[in-house]
This record gives sequence, structure tokens and C-alpha cells, in this order.
Amino acid sequence: MKRIFVAGHRGMVGSAIVRQLEQQTDVELVLRTRSELDLLNQQAVADFFASENIDQVYLAAAKVGGIVANNTYPAEFIHQNLMIQCNIIHGAHLAGVQDLLFLGSSCIYPKLAEQPMTETALLTGTLEPTNEPYAIAKIAGIKLCESYNRQYGRNYRSVMPTNLYGENDNFHPENSHVIPALLRRFHEAQLNGLAEVTAWGSGKPMREFLHVNDMAAASIHVMNLSNDVYQANTQEMLSHINVGTGVDCTIRELVETVAKVVGFTGTISFDATKPDGAPRKLMDVSRLKDLGWQYSISLEQGLAETYEWFLANQDSFRK
Repeated sequence: MKRIFVAGHRGMVGSAIVRQLEQQTDVELVLRTRSELDLLNQQAVADFFASENIDQVYLAAAKVGGIVANNTYPAEFIHQNLMIQCNIIHGAHLAGVQDLLFLGSSCIYPKLAEQPMTETALLTGTLEPTNEPYAIAKIAGIKLCESYNRQYGRNYRSVMPTNLYGENDNFHPENSHVIPALLRRFHEAQLNGLAEVTAWGSGKPMREFLHVNDMAAASIHVMNLSNDVYQANTQEMLSHINVGTGVDCTIRELVETVAKVVGFTGTISFDATKPDGAPRKLMDVSRLKDLGWQYSISLEQGLAETYEWFLANQDSFRK
């Protein structure tokens, strides 16, 4: 029986990993809420690892947010993420935990990285300024894992997801990401009988989206790869792996698909005076395919499942 600690088990990704690990008969999950274990407290985390005899760690805990939150609280984003990562990775090492998976973000890559973005693009250019503190913390997490592998022979691996969505996403009206924001906006337009919905930007930028259940499946797959297979497809100091679909769509196509899923039949317009952001952000996922995994949930299917979950849980989103 493997004792597995999922840090951040109440978040979107952590909860998806927990749902899939719960289906395995040889796993004993070790979970702690924030009130039970403060991941910012180095001694508390060290004591936890010293007493719990953990076999594997999924490090999905992080302080996350959209552009506004990253711009408003840069100190919290860099400090809290660095502390969580350092405490868990070092605490796991001190307790002799051999296997750990660190979950990062595609924002680790330079703002002007060549598309699609390969793992080798890391540290080759300037980051997007709005979320640079968060990105720096995530890069540090990758390098922490690589350094403990190098010096102590650990199996600390890192996965970098593209834009995620799905069950347990944040549907807050002001600070949610694009998919939950659109689902909520079209849902409320439908409820209120609105004839038109306006989306920000020109609709031309291209983005890639991965359902969180696919992300969880990829994470478990990478965690359990044999060392021979994993090391044959990575390098000592370039060990992170992109996780995505390798397929993107325009924001216009996304908006139209969300409208279809929700059942909105009114007019859709685009406010081109609003910012578009980068013209394209697509992950190269060839390394992950070589490791034997690829996505299975299409965008329309994933959006439909996410909308069903939203409808079942919408009372908790009302402000």
C-alpha cells in the first residue's frame, strides 16, 4: 500500500488527482486541509513528513489567480509559492521520500517564446511582466526538483500544464479565468433573456485548453513512469514535461463553443478595444507523447461536463 500525500487536494487539479487515486486499490491517501497543515510553516511541514511515512507526493498546492490578482499581489505570489515549494520539497527529502511530482505552469516560458513552446524554451528570454513573480517561483520549483535529483538521487519530477478548466474551477465573476468566466456569462445571459453577449478582445488570439481530468491522468502517468523510460526522454537539468493537447483554437471559436454548450442563441460580439494578450500560446507535447500519454477529452465534451458541474454547484458561486 502506497501512502500518497496530495498537497492542495481541494484545488481544481489536486481534487482531480485525488478522484483518480481513490480508484486505485493499492493507494492510501494522506490529505490535510490548510487549517490542519500550514504549508507556509517550515517546521509544521517537516514534522508532518517526519511522522507520516509518505511514499509519494503530488505538489499541487499553490497561490494562483488571474492577471488582476497577479498584478495586485506580486509579493504574495512569489513569496507564498516559493515557501510552499521549498517546505514540501525539502521536507519530503529530509523524510526520505523518493517520489515527488511538482505541478508548474506554462507561464514559465518567455513571453515571446517560439510556438509551439518546447521544454527547451525555458530561461531563453524575458517573461510576461504581469505574472513574472509567479513564473519565477514555478521555475524555482523545477530547479529545486532537478537539484535534489542531481545531488541526492531523488525522483522529483515536474509537469507544466497548459490552460486548465473543469470541475472545481473558480467561477468568481471578477477573477476567474476565461472558460469559467464565459460559461458563467453565457449562463446568466440565458437566465436573464439577454439578446447579446460581448466578449473581450478581437477573438483572434489562439489558446490551448486541457480538461483537469486529463491533467490528473497525465500527472499520475508521469509520476509512475520507470526511471529508465523517464530519464531516456528528459535531461538532468531539463527534466520538466509539458502537459497539454497540442491543439489550439481561436478565442472566437472558444466563445462560440461555450455559447453552444450553454444553449445561448443570441448575438455574440467582440470588443476589440479590450486587450488580446499574446497572439498564440501553444505547448509542444511531443515529449509527453513519447512517454506514452495523450489527452482524451475534447474541448466541447469537456466544456459540456464543466457546465453540468457548474449547474449542480452554482449555489456556492453566488455572490
